Amino acid sequence: MRSIQRRLSLGLITVMLVVGLVLAQTSLWLFEVGLQRYLEAGLREDSESLLLALVRGPQGLQLDERRLSPAYQRPFSGHYFRIDFADVHWRSRSLWDQELPQLQRAGLQSDLQLGPEGQQLLVLRSDYKRLGQSISISVAQDYTPVRESFQRMRQVGLGLGLAGLLLILLLQRITVRRALRPLETAREQIAQLQQGQRSQLDAQVPVELEPLVAQINHLLAHTEDSLNRSRNALGNLGHALKTPLAVLLSLASGPKLEGHPEVRRVLLEQLQQVQQRLNRELNRARLAGDALPGVLFECDAELPGLLATLNMIHGEHLDLSYQAPPGLRLPWDREDLLELLGNLLDNACKWADAQVRLSVEERPQGFCLRVEDDGPGIPEARRNEVFSRGARLDEQTDGHGLGLGIVRDIVDACGGTLSLGDSEWGGLRVEVELPKR
Repeated sequence: MRSIQRRLSLGLITVMLVVGLVLAQTSLWLFEVGLQRYLEAGLREDSESLLLALVRGPQGLQLDERRLSPAYQRPFSGHYFRIDFADVHWRSRSLWDQELPQLQRAGLQSDLQLGPEGQQLLVLRSDYKRLGQSISISVAQDYTPVRESFQRMRQVGLGLGLAGLLLILLLQRITVRRALRPLETAREQIAQLQQGQRSQLDAQVPVELEPLVAQINHLLAHTEDSLNRSRNALGNLGHALKTPLAVLLSLASGPKLEGHPEVRRVLLEQLQQVQQRLNRELNRARLAGDALPGVLFECDAELPGLLATLNMIHGEHLDLSYQAPPGLRLPWDREDLLELLGNLLDNACKWADAQVRLSVEERPQGFCLRVEDDGPGIPEARRNEVFSRGARLDEQTDGHGLGLGIVRDIVDACGGTLSLGDSEWGGLRVEVELPKR
């Protein structure tokens, strides 16, 4: 969500800067053009006043200074004129000993001209005919104060624009955060779903999210219903098979097969293996219970029940113990870890003489699960054989040889490693290392 907010903020900043700069420059240009047009009208009036101040005298045209504005009399006042006719020209006293540039064409000059005292002049040239003479009158006004005012306006506008931009960005972040809050809430609820802390998403969401939430809730309900049906079907099947299996065991042990000892032996052996496997799967189904999909494995809550169940299966003579930090929670699915530890502990209980110990240790890079027993162990040369599905090193021991193969599949799916070694009691040590997620 933060990346979305960051991208929206950067996009808004970019758009606002571009649009703001374009609007500011365009506004200043339009304002300056309008101001120059206004000043042009004043310069044209001054030019016409100068034309009216030209009168016929004893020696031809002369300028009636009584009709001139006092600004043309004061040196460097910022108001200047130049009158050209025949081969002579007149200039205002305000120019003092400097000249006003003679323009090549009539009209307002787009480029400012350099005047006295470094002034920048806005110059207008107008051509007339008066008293039979072609007369060119150029009037100028100092544009420097206007430019300075523009600079001040630009600085003030820049400051106000930046303040407005910061205010808009603050409001935008608040608005975006409020708008994305339902998405953040949905993300948190999905994380809770993954951890098994809830079974559905809240339906009270904005209209735009209703179809998505409805589809997710429908999928979750369908998945949970399918899991419950599968679990119930497995339980029902197991209980339905227990009675026929008991009948078959009774018949195999009865007098009808006394004349066939080999058939009786094989039949009893296979039926007992089926019964053991069935009891073991039913016990695991009871351990799984009705937990939500995605529930994580809490050692303090799960391990005592698991060890108690295995004690009931394999006998009270075994000392089953575990060591784990208080409150430790393994970040993997509860069902997967029950299957993994159940297989490891079940295998250890079958071979142990008296002791089985489970150790759970948290390390900087992950977690280590260690199961040790005091049984005969496995020779180092044959340890790789036990990882194959169905492989068994002792055909006399109950089981189908699937345990460590299943364990290896679960460890591989979690991205971990599985290794075998010698326990401190001389038996087998199975060590599973799982990386942190």
